[in-house]
Amino acid sequence: MKLLALDTSSEGCSVALFVDGEVIEKFEVAPRGHTRLLMPMIRELLAEQDLNPSNLDALAFACGPGSFTGVRIATGVVQGLAWGLDLPVVSVSSLETVALGAIEALQVNEGDGVAVAFDARMSELYWGCFRNRSGLPELLGEERVCLPSRVILEPGIANWAGAGQGWAFRDGMPDAVSGRINSVDEALIPRASWVARLAAVKFSQGWAVSAEQAQPVYIRDEVTWKKLPGRE
Repeated sequence: MKLLALDTSSEGCSVALFVDGEVIEKFEVAPRGHTRLLMPMIRELLAEQDLNPSNLDALAFACGPGSFTGVRIATGVVQGLAWGLDLPVVSVSSLETVALGAIEALQVNEGDGVAVAFDARMSELYWGCFRNRSGLPELLGEERVCLPSRVILEPGIANWAGAGQGWAFRDGMPDAVSGRINSVDEALIPRASWVARLAAVKFSQGWAVSAEQAQPVYIRDEVTWKKLPGRE
């Protein structure tokens, strides 16, 4: 199987290829460089692996939550490629990708939990709780956006790790949450290599959709825009 994965849902910009179980990635931290970097990264990665877009079996992308602009960029690119190449798309939660990274980076044991937090701006967090099930993150409950003071850990998990830059707001979380976290990695951000690995599993389970159905996930209904000087 040959799958191309994209992520621009945070300050990282990355693309990855899943080729018959092997993952190759290009990654760069470039908060304002997604539009400039993404397509050249795709072309370079395919060329380095001696692949044409027509050789791909599927596409995948981190669909959010995350940076509104970044999620829109990845969605637009993956939809354009999917329509042009007539390929199915696998959407992967950005929170889930970081949960996978945390399972490995923090050596989370089977059955233990990972609480992922992203800075959602407006003094809120994107929040998701996952269980390590055979090395893959399993979502517990629902992903949500809320104040740090409103985050909760899902029941039934004895040991928890924390991941994501939203843990910088740990002091604002309830003691019932922050006091139960054994280890935290605030540096983890979504990566296309994690998207690719999760997407390969989801593809085998029949979770691929058409280009039209590959939509961004914002969680928050409202998006605030900063007015430019002189604009109404």
